[in-house]
Amino acid sequence: MTGQEAETVDSQDTDSIPVQVRICRKISEIERVDWDECAVASAARVESQINAPEDNPESACEETDTVESDPQHADSNSEIEGYNPFISFDFLSCLEDSDCVGPMSGWHPHHLAVEDENGGISGVMPAYLKTNSFGEYVFDHGWADAYERAGGRYYPKLQVSVPFTPATGPRLMVRDGAALSPTMTALIGGAAELTRKADASSAHWTFLPADEWRRFGSLGLLRRTDRQFHWFNRGYRSFDEFLERLSSRKRKTIRRERRDALTDGITIEWVTGSDIREHHWDAFHAFYQDTGARKWGRPYLNREFFSLLGERMADDVLLVFANRGGMPIAGALNMIGSHALFGRHWGCVEDVPFLHFEICYYQAIDFAIQHGLDRVEAGAQGEHKLARGYEPVTTYSAHYIPDSGFRDAVADYLARERVYVDREVTALQDFTPFKKSG
Repeated sequence: MTGQEAETVDSQDTDSIPVQVRICRKISEIERVDWDECAVASAARVESQINAPEDNPESACEETDTVESDPQHADSNSEIEGYNPFISFDFLSCLEDSDCVGPMSGWHPHHLAVEDENGGISGVMPAYLKTNSFGEYVFDHGWADAYERAGGRYYPKLQVSVPFTPATGPRLMVRDGAALSPTMTALIGGAAELTRKADASSAHWTFLPADEWRRFGSLGLLRRTDRQFHWFNRGYRSFDEFLERLSSRKRKTIRRERRDALTDGITIEWVTGSDIREHHWDAFHAFYQDTGARKWGRPYLNREFFSLLGERMADDVLLVFANRGGMPIAGALNMIGSHALFGRHWGCVEDVPFLHFEICYYQAIDFAIQHGLDRVEAGAQGEHKLARGYEPVTTYSAHYIPDSGFRDAVADYLARERVYVDREVTALQDFTPFKKSG
């Protein structure tokens, strides 16, 4: 641990294993290798379960064997078993060093690190005290309004997530060789104590893996569900082989859309790794600004962030451009993990029919097939993804609310919302474009 002496918070009982939970106001207060070893080991555990059946998500979580990973000696991050770019030290430091998170955005870093009796880091958690609810993608504006109408003060609140990123990933990150359950318990207890110490209304863990979500439920925290659309690679050798799994009508529609998107001399370019230059970021930033201004009023990410991303994580970045006459007219930013391609942002300067689908969805599928990735996670919302081969999946969050009256009201709402989401995901499965057996 570097920098000034860090604050500490007490945690819950951790099975008599002596630990200390530190609050770090900058991620740089934690050594990069310590953070990434916790992140990679935790992501590997998640990936080992992600394709397992979830017939009973309410069942108690089970401890699983860990996967040994070495983030310092792999040829590239995407080759590290279980690598998730969003929970990496580099990604989170890009956000902090570009001031995308901080006082101006209302995201104040308060990362938690669990230290053992020898001062070694056994677990970490990305956490932020927040003065608003922007950039989260799990909406609680209604909760804030209701609590403040009742005379409460909703902000600050503690947000445990990756800022501006609706991608599932571990939040209770424990390195290999550490005691898994006690370290997770220490992180949860530390967050609860930080909530009290900061006079925050609540704590929120969003886009959790299913096993972490079950753990929070076993501890009595409130649980919430939502849904996204992901594409799954079932061993396809080409895009055409994927299309053969679809009904004839849907197959013809996608082929027509791809053809119509690339009219009038439009060509597609993939740019990644050392091929990314500043002029690529200039073009993409212009696209992002246009989309962000229309959707959110103020885009969350600044130009400096993209330069830092290219400097520190170029091998984890896939930029997909649509060019006309050698000039980019649209582009999409994707992040590359060991098992998944994560679609994040897109924008354009020309309105070309179906180009959004081509750039964001079909090109992502092409890339995933060519590189043997298991899935494409295409971000939040978007029922239109369903007709293009993306399938509904459940997303998970957990919530700690100390105020008993407010907690009971939210718990009642969430119980009804979970039923609705479960029914919606089940119903949406009937509308996937795949051939129906029988």
